[in-house]
Amino acid sequence: MLEMDKTKSNVRTCKEMLLEFKNLKKRDISSKLLFDGIENEDVYNITAPFLFEGKRYLAGRVEKRTEEWSRVVFFMEENEKWIADNSIPSLPLQDPFVTQVNGEFIVGGVEVFDDVEKPGMLNYRTNFYRGNSLRSLTLFAKGPDRMKDIRLLQLEKNQILVMTRPQGSIFANGKRYEAGRGKIGYMIIHSLDELTPEAILDATIFDDQFISEEWGGCNQLFMLDDGNVGILSHIARFDEAGNRHYYSSAFCMNPRTGEHTPMKLIAVRDNFALGDAKRPDLTDVIFSGGLERNKNKKAMLYCGVSDAQGHRIEIDDPFE
Repeated sequence: MLEMDKTKSNVRTCKEMLLEFKNLKKRDISSKLLFDGIENEDVYNITAPFLFEGKRYLAGRVEKRTEEWSRVVFFMEENEKWIADNSIPSLPLQDPFVTQVNGEFIVGGVEVFDDVEKPGMLNYRTNFYRGNSLRSLTLFAKGPDRMKDIRLLQLEKNQILVMTRPQGSIFANGKRYEAGRGKIGYMIIHSLDELTPEAILDATIFDDQFISEEWGGCNQLFMLDDGNVGILSHIARFDEAGNRHYYSSAFCMNPRTGEHTPMKLIAVRDNFALGDAKRPDLTDVIFSGGLERNKNKKAMLYCGVSDAQGHRIEIDDPFE
């Protein structure tokens, strides 16, 4: 069973976690994924592979190097490459995620749109699509404005764990929280019909994972054999020059009590092959896309790298 710590002593900074990370310079030079069917655009912030129509697919964020307007494209694995499947409609989203609830595909990502309250600025929210096939997905829910990293996991037939990431000062679950640049919350719903902005904003927030200057969120959820949930996540910070630093992390939680283990790093940018960055301030960025757990206590981690590439690397399974 997990050793749960209920105290605020769990709070550790990115730098503190980096000091204990043992594989800082382990680099897999063959980790970059090859994508076909996309020209003059980058593919990054990819999901882990999943099965569709008997073949391995993954979803990826596709956009031009100089833009933020992106779409989610589905890629099929073939001969060690990932081929864009143009027979599956793309979605007007960033940062995709894929899961299943009651046998249906649930695909989500971040919609970017003009901010009516701040002319000239962009707003964003998480949108959710559902369907028995990737070819017939329909929009069924939207998250609150300015919230990314909402993820779902079916626990039982009528129980769905929802992980959230509010920002700023919020009143949730009868309590005032200071979520800063982004903290992780959770709640359990009993139907996808309950996935509303109001419910998401009322989730219970973990206040022992990030200092106020840093932030993070969930990327993929796993049901573990002991009834707990393994959470692939990320933690991030700015440095003094305004550069972003994103690290891949993981922790476990009891979905019914909210007790959770301390977050730990599982990969950093230096673990991956060298390559281009979208901008200089995004060089030291990896975005945890998904984890493919194997039977040998290893796992394949899929990441967006420097907001310009998709990579994978084999690591020790963080949930073993």
